[in-house]
Amino acid sequence: MAENPQRLLFADAEAVDPAAVDDAVRRLGERLPTAIHLGTSSWSFPGWTGLVFALRNGKPATEQQLARHGLAAYAAHPLLRTVSLDRTFYAPLTHDEFAAYARHVPERFRFVVKAPAAFTDPVLRKPGSGEAARDNPSFLDAATAAATFLGPALTGLGAKAGPLVFQFPPLGRRLVADVPRITARIAAFMAVLRGRTPAAVTLAVEVRNPELACPPFAAGLRDSGAVPCLAVHACMPPVDEQAAVFGLDRDDCPLPLVARWNLHAGHRYEEARQSYFPFDRLVEEDLPTREALARLAIRAAAGGRAVFITINNKAEGSAPRSVEKLAALIDAASLRDQA
Repeated sequence: MAENPQRLLFADAEAVDPAAVDDAVRRLGERLPTAIHLGTSSWSFPGWTGLVFALRNGKPATEQQLARHGLAAYAAHPLLRTVSLDRTFYAPLTHDEFAAYARHVPERFRFVVKAPAAFTDPVLRKPGSGEAARDNPSFLDAATAAATFLGPALTGLGAKAGPLVFQFPPLGRRLVADVPRITARIAAFMAVLRGRTPAAVTLAVEVRNPELACPPFAAGLRDSGAVPCLAVHACMPPVDEQAAVFGLDRDDCPLPLVARWNLHAGHRYEEARQSYFPFDRLVEEDLPTREALARLAIRAAAGGRAVFITINNKAEGSAPRSVEKLAALIDAASLRDQA
C-alpha cells in the first residue's frame, strides 16, 4: 500500500499541523458540490493561525516555515480544495518542485498554476520598481513556454494539475490600441500550447485590460481552445459583466469556470496589503462580487462543469474567511433550490 504523503509530512519535525475546524465548517465542506474547488492565492500567511494552521511550539509558524511545510495543513481544511501557485509567475519551477507540492495534498486537490510572466508580459521590468526596462524577447514564445512551464507543471503535478492560468499584465496603450491584432497574437500563442497539452487540462487566460473583456477577444480564446479566467480586480469590469461577455453565465456553456478574486475595488495591492494585514479577519466585505461568484459557481456545477475560484487576502482582508463566506452562500442557495 502506498504511504500517505500527509502522514509522512506530519512526521517531519518541521511540519505544521492544521487548525482545529468546527463542526459547522466541516459539514459545509461535506455538502459543497465536488465540482467546486475553492481556495486561496498561496498559503504562507502567519495571520491564518487558528483559521488554517495550528500553533507550532506555542506560537505561529513563520512565513518561511509555512511556505516550506504548511501546504499539507492547508489542504487538510475541508473547504480548501485548490490553491493558486503564484510564485510560478516570477520564475518557472522544475518537475521535482511541482512533484513535491503534489505529494503533500490529497488526491481530490487541484492546483491552479500561474504561468511565468516571461511569456505574458510584453516588457522586462526593473527589479524593485517594476518599471518597464525594455521589450521582452520571450513574450508569447510558445515553444519556450511549453518546454519550461507546461512540461514540468503537467508531469510534476500529474492528475492534481488544475487550470494553468496565463495572466497578462496591463499590456500598454500601443498593444491594446489594436484589439484585433493583440487578440490574434494571444490566440495563436494559446493555440500552439493547446496543441501540446492533453485535452483534459484547462488552459486559461486572464487579462488586466478592460478593453479585452469584449466579444472579439472571447471568440479568439474560444477558437484557440483556451478558456477565460475571470479577474476580479480594480482595473476590470465587475465579474458578472465579464462572465456575460465570455458566455460563462449561460446554462449551455461547456467551459469550466475559472475565477481569481484578486483585489477589492478601488484599491491598489500595496494599499490593500497595509490595510488588511495580518489577514486574519474580513475588513471590507464585497457582497456584490461574492454573490456574483456564488451564482456563477452554482450554475456551472449544476451543468456538470468544474469550478475553480481562488481568493486573495486583498479581496476582503482574509482569504480563508472569504472562502468560508462564499461556500456558505453557495450552500444556502443550493439548499433553497432543493427545498
